[in-house]
Amino acid sequence: MLSPSGNDPKDQLQSILVGAENGAEFLSGLSKLAAAAVSEESGDTVECAVTVKAGRSPATAAGSSERAVELDQIEPAVGDGPCMAALREMSPVLIDDVAADNRWPELNRKFAEAGVLSSLGVPLEISGNAKAALNFFASRPGAFTPKVYEKAVGFAAAAHNALHLSVRIITAVNRAEDLEAAMHGRTAIDLACGVIMAQNRCSQAEAMAILSKVSSNRNQKLRAVAVELVERLSGHSIQTHFDA
Repeated sequence: MLSPSGNDPKDQLQSILVGAENGAEFLSGLSKLAAAAVSEESGDTVECAVTVKAGRSPATAAGSSERAVELDQIEPAVGDGPCMAALREMSPVLIDDVAADNRWPELNRKFAEAGVLSSLGVPLEISGNAKAALNFFASRPGAFTPKVYEKAVGFAAAAHNALHLSVRIITAVNRAEDLEAAMHGRTAIDLACGVIMAQNRCSQAEAMAILSKVSSNRNQKLRAVAVELVERLSGHSIQTHFDA
């Protein structure tokens, strides 16, 4: 488990963000760092999962361990709990003792069966309609003392900027990949039209009409038909200026 001793959480989060190859890896590192920080303050092992809500339903994005991921999935299966309440209210929600909490009887029963006796959901507003929460799980009641609670909330505050930046990076990468795919498709269609124009001595508009008719008859996308035609004739894959 990562140790937060002697290091600024913001510096550690930035280090994880820079070193992560993708968003999932960053969120995994974030959850492990959060679990380590809160466990150190608590004196007991505390698990942490990251729940993300970008649409209607929240979903587990990462966890400090496989167990943390499994625990995080109990709440959506039941339908409510501290993490989902935290996302709705955008404020931390605590189950101090599952045996004494009356808000979510079914969830508390399942938590107890899984060895979770207290839990804390801490929300993060990351970008636009997207929200996230750190979901902490402890094996004893009363684990989230005021100091431990403050540590968890403080870590979430420190994670906000790094998480927001991660979402922006992921969005930018996705847009770049979409642009590359679009350019690749446009290149294939242009080349295919050129081949058809040469073979049939027709205009570009007529070549496009022929290509579109083949696409319709085969029930294939225009790009797929174009790629197949060009690669069959050339024997090579299509290259664009995006390709290395």
